[in-house]
Amino acid sequence: MMMQERDASSETSTAQDVARVALGLMLVTAGTGHLTYARKEFQAQVPPWVPMDTDTVVLQSGVVEIALGAALIALPQEKELLTKIAAGLFVAVFPGNMAQYQYRRDAFGLDTDGKRFARLFFQPVLVAWALWAGGVGGRKR
Repeated sequence: MMMQERDASSETSTAQDVARVALGLMLVTAGTGHLTYARKEFQAQVPPWVPMDTDTVVLQSGVVEIALGAALIALPQEKELLTKIAAGLFVAVFPGNMAQYQYRRDAFGLDTDGKRFARLFFQPVLVAWALWAGGVGGRKR
């Protein structure tokens, strides 16, 4: 029997694996909030130009976040693909964060322009977290 050689680029450290699971838990928690206790808060982030009912957007995005978070935890063999999808999700929701700032919508304790503006800088951190947790973009050995 021939052993398959592991691609060094797909290996991640224990810290990266912990970060991936933590990201998954965060997404499951946020997705649950979309469906339950934080539904109204998430509606404040849906830009007015989205051509769907605000509540529908929040509910559907919550289901996506729960599924993606669960997959990040349960399917470590797919970590590179899943963390790329998570990074893409964080990029895709950025216009919602911009809308919350632009339209001065209070939600999640972001009740001043300064707080809403500061939150915009957290989105690139989430993108970087996702990519690092999946070992994406690192140097090849």
